[in-house]
Amino acid sequence: MIRNALIGLMLFILGSAFLTLTMGFEPAAELNRTAAYYATHAQEEVGAQNVVTAVLITWRGLDTLGEVTVLFLTAAIVSLVLSRSKAPKGASGSGFLPSGELLTTGTKMLLPLIALLGAYVMANGHLTPGGGFQGGAILASGALLLLLADPSRRFGHKIIHRVESASGLAFVGLGLLGMLFAGGFLDNKLLPLGQFGALFSAGIIPIVSVLIGLKVGAEFASILESLEETEDA
Repeated sequence: MIRNALIGLMLFILGSAFLTLTMGFEPAAELNRTAAYYATHAQEEVGAQNVVTAVLITWRGLDTLGEVTVLFLTAAIVSLVLSRSKAPKGASGSGFLPSGELLTTGTKMLLPLIALLGAYVMANGHLTPGGGFQGGAILASGALLLLLADPSRRFGHKIIHRVESASGLAFVGLGLLGMLFAGGFLDNKLLPLGQFGALFSAGIIPIVSVLIGLKVGAEFASILESLEETEDA
């Protein structure tokens, strides 16, 4: 009874808070000073058609580095916590029923398209909505599809860790090169901006976007692999 009353009280408080925010919300009639600067100077300073990606990778590159670091720590913690629950060495099978032919065949057809879409989203993040985080999540969805089609499948942990480590080190390395040879960490003028709107443009933004996508995809795949292996116990 007391537990239900506390839950009801918490829901009432949360509902009241959201109601207050909703009733008092007034959309801004114009961009604030910071947003206006980004929208006005994105083309001349970073050469990116997609302003959101430009902000994430250049002006607030350190924040993005912190985000991928948090995701890495999450993957590491999940693997550490679940390591005691994995199947004994030499155990075979996953405990799941065999997947149907439709799912297996569909996986073979869709997986190359998923990989292609992920690569496209990462490489074109400076031109269209998307970027490294979105492309990495798409690549990880391909890994999830593989596990659904064949629950007994095992990914190579060494390959996943090497991709994650190499992309992370390259990301940080580009940032440090920006400090040495340009104006600061992940300074986009480390490479020529190129022609605005072209695929090979916007300085280092496309490169960093691909590195982030590989890092995020590897980290998500590592989490999925760790979760799947606990089903064998």
